[in-house]
Amino acid sequence: MTTLAIDVGGTKFTVAVFADDRMVSRIQRATDREAGGASTLAAIEEIVRGLRREFRFDRCGIGFGGPVRFGEQRVALSTHVGGWNDVLLPARIAAVADAPAVMDNDANVGALGEFAYGAGRGASPLLYVTLSTGIGGGIVLDGSVLRGPDSWAGEIGHLNVEPDGPECLCGSNGCLERMCCGLWLERDTGRTAKEWTHDEAFMRGYVIPLARGLKAAIMLLNPARIVIGGGISKAGDLLFRPLRAELARQMPPWSEARVDVQPAQLGDDSVLWGALELARLEGA
Repeated sequence: MTTLAIDVGGTKFTVAVFADDRMVSRIQRATDREAGGASTLAAIEEIVRGLRREFRFDRCGIGFGGPVRFGEQRVALSTHVGGWNDVLLPARIAAVADAPAVMDNDANVGALGEFAYGAGRGASPLLYVTLSTGIGGGIVLDGSVLRGPDSWAGEIGHLNVEPDGPECLCGSNGCLERMCCGLWLERDTGRTAKEWTHDEAFMRGYVIPLARGLKAAIMLLNPARIVIGGGISKAGDLLFRPLRAELARQMPPWSEARVDVQPAQLGDDSVLWGALELARLEGA
């Protein structure tokens, strides 16, 4: 079984090919935010056409970096890149790949990847959080994504963690995404994520609002494990050591809910492996 896997993010997009459970090709490109979604989609289609000279696809799985109307298989929007509203992305990819395609929000897909192949293997409920251009969350319960009746479950990035915090793109203020995502912090600090994730003092402050968001999720969901992926998770111990300590400080002393926070095992490829699993589960 040959599966085409696509990860469409706010900073980059990646296209991979799996022969059964083995990744045999991987192509990554930067996302041109100024050119918008049409430019990214055209670039993906060009890559897929090139891959078809070598592979015959049986199915395709897609993780998209923004809200998705799962039942309609339609992009709702991207909050970071214009031009994606209401795009029937799976239909476009299916036509080029000559194979059925299925799509979900990238955090849901990343959650599936880590549950099936990575650091969340066997953990249920699993909460997967991606710290990247934006912040997303995905929940896997008993092997299936918990999407909610309207496909909007897991949007941890828009929990309010700073009541008097700055305005978020969503129109509220002090959201977890506004306080902790790469896009906003680069604007606020004038430094790239790669620079400030190596700053130990900065990271000690960074984990305070992050822990507030995770605490809310723990109190509500009591996940067996939280797996954190995305580019900011590459800070490693500079992130995870103070984060675990801050969570321990914030959690109520009477709570017996486990606090098991782990880095994504699949690194940058959580969504690609999740796209493989999504295509398998949905029979694409």
